[in-house]
Amino acid sequence: MAVKKKKKSVKSKRNYRKEYDNYHSSEKQKKNRTSRNAARRKAKKSGKNVAGKDVTHKDGNPRNNKASNLGVASKSKNRSYARTKSARKKNPRS
Repeated sequence: MAVKKKKKSVKSKRNYRKEYDNYHSSEKQKKNRTSRNAARRKAKKSGKNVAGKDVTHKDGNPRNNKASNLGVASKSKNRSYARTKSARKKNPRS
């Protein structure tokens, strides 16, 4: 019997600077982040308990801050749904 050796995978270090430059610093992402922060303030102001939780956009669009589109969910629940390439929820009712 031949003994198979497991190959060790080598992870490269994550380059946060490059990630920021290529993604987070784009105007589109800055606007999305601003809108997410505004949604959190709006939910908190309306009396929802957002401590330790995420404010979720039911339709997946971070710029849609209508009260009917906002909800509060645990971080694991809000970040676990499948997304399409356009970053929308596959099932917006989930």
